[in-house]
Amino acid sequence: MATIALSELLGTPVLEPGGRAEGRVREVAVCPQTDPARICALVVKTRRGDCLLAAEKLTEVGSRAVQVALPSTEWPPFTSAEGLLLLGRDLLDQQIIDVHGRKVVRVNDLDLHQEQVNHHPMLKIGDVDVGARAAVRRLLKGIVPAAALHVLIQKLPARVIPWEFVDLIETDPARRVKLKISHERLAKLHPADIADIVEELAPAEREAVFETLDEGVAAEALEEVTPKLQRSIVESLDSDRAADIVEEMDPDAAADLLADLPKEHSDKILEEMQPEEREEVSELLEFREDTAAGRMTTDYLALAPTATVNDAIEALRKFEGGIESVSTIFLVDKDNKLVGAVPLASLVLASGDTPLSTLAPGLPISCLAGAREKEVAELFDKYNLLMLPVVDDQGLLTGVITADDVISLLRSKL
Repeated sequence: MATIALSELLGTPVLEPGGRAEGRVREVAVCPQTDPARICALVVKTRRGDCLLAAEKLTEVGSRAVQVALPSTEWPPFTSAEGLLLLGRDLLDQQIIDVHGRKVVRVNDLDLHQEQVNHHPMLKIGDVDVGARAAVRRLLKGIVPAAALHVLIQKLPARVIPWEFVDLIETDPARRVKLKISHERLAKLHPADIADIVEELAPAEREAVFETLDEGVAAEALEEVTPKLQRSIVESLDSDRAADIVEEMDPDAAADLLADLPKEHSDKILEEMQPEEREEVSELLEFREDTAAGRMTTDYLALAPTATVNDAIEALRKFEGGIESVSTIFLVDKDNKLVGAVPLASLVLASGDTPLSTLAPGLPISCLAGAREKEVAELFDKYNLLMLPVVDDQGLLTGVITADDVISLLRSKL
């Protein structure tokens, strides 16, 4: 399969059937709605203006010349770039997301793969070149003879990313829709990796990413970035979009975030949230952040002592909270008083009709809602806890603190 660099193709003479040069390649276009990798047309600069030549009209493509089947008098004018991704304008020197390497990189050049289909050349984007080889090729093009330049760049190591591992960043919402630019590949990464990538982007690019990510993925990623960056991202979004994302966050993380926002902005987001999630988060907002209640989440599993292992498994199936909140199932009486805790591992070893009360080793370690952060951290350390229930003065279960909450707490103190 032959390969030509985008930088080599740009500026190449375009020949009509008689062999006369009638223009030069100004741009290379892709129609993402049809095929996100295949070159659909070339924009050619001519004496009478720019023309748009469909890929099907090309008979030969090379770094020295492009041959076209149509006489120049039949080359249609280029009137609009709407719906087109112009590789020179939209990609060269722009930032993209390398989802395989989990980082943001700058595009130095593109490698276009060429093959013959029905006696016509078909070009596709093969790789994105982000290394020195591409930078040198572009820098010295037209300065150093082509043959000498070719020898030079062959000595430089290639640093390319396959096109299928690339996510584009488009800050214009209308253009994102027209070009069908989304972040499906990015969304498959771990939230911590997405957070690292987002932190490398400019504010407008961060907003663009969070506008297109699924709400659940966006929420998980948002929980992984620093509080300062959380505020910046949420403040850049419309209140309804921000509410959709905040609803998917753990209630304690959502409350911490809203507490850091200006009250007017936080109130707007709360107004847009669903009643159940709004009530949950509003209750947590009443607690001081440096207390156990301020660190707890209301996402946990609690059942009656008379419930069975089968009941617990069914509750697990229906649980919509985070996976870190299911390491323990808490037992509460009819008044919601904490009376026991069953480790998840115990369910695996017991028969389905076993009452949960028989699996509870005793009254679990807990803390009061007003306990200070230091006491919470000490309890986790002393008893090697995965979860810590938080109770009020009457012993009623009000929430739980998970190990990841404590890790976040300790990191904030570093």
